[in-house]
Order: sequence, then structure tokens, then C-alpha cells
Amino acid sequence: QVQLAESGGGLVQAGGSLRLSCAASGVLFSITSMGWYRQAPGKQREMVATITSGGSTNYADSVKGRFTVSRDNAKNTLYLQMDSLKPEDTAAYYCNAYNRLRYYWGQGTQVTVSS
Repeated sequence: QVQLAESGGGLVQAGGSLRLSCAASGVLFSITSMGWYRQAPGKQREMVATITSGGSTNYADSVKGRFTVSRDNAKNTLYLQMDSLKPEDTAAYYCNAYNRLRYYWGQGTQVTVSS
């Protein structure tokens, strides 16, 4: 089992920055990739950024150049640095981990960007 706990969400003005954190615990050695997803009201959950155990990253086109995903293996923590935030980035952000058997999800943290 893997447990994920997000933190760092909040209210920020357009153009501002936030850093999300995701603390992972449990059976972590089998995790092959982790990532961030988001879901805005009335919309489907979408991938924001992912990072593999080898460090390869992938970003949604809408956040390329503004968001950076990283992981600290010593702290078992995943990060999402969000810069130049836009109102359309407003959503609940979820941490995700995959271990070849299943996906695990955190409870989510709300990010609200005011114009």
C-alpha cells in the first residue's frame, strides 16, 4: 500500500507562484512514476506533470514553461512548482503514484488563482 498526502494549495493572484508537496509513505520501492493531476469543477481530471523513477518528466501543454515537477527521494516527497499562475489553473490538484499494479491517489489540495 502507498499513502499520499498533498499540501501547499491556497489562494494566489494571477502571476503568482505556489509550490505543492506530496509526502509518500508505505511500500515505495516498487513505484515507477509519480505525478500531479488536476480537476476543475465540471471538468474531467487531467494530467499536469509526471516524473519517472529515472527522472524523465512530462508536462501538459498548458503548463509547459510555467510548472516544474521534481522529487526528493530521500524525503519521499514529490513537488510541483507553479509559476506565472493563471485563473484557468484553478482546480483541485491530486498527487498520483504508479507501481505497475495500480494507481494510488492523494486526497487533493485546492489551488485558486484570482484574476
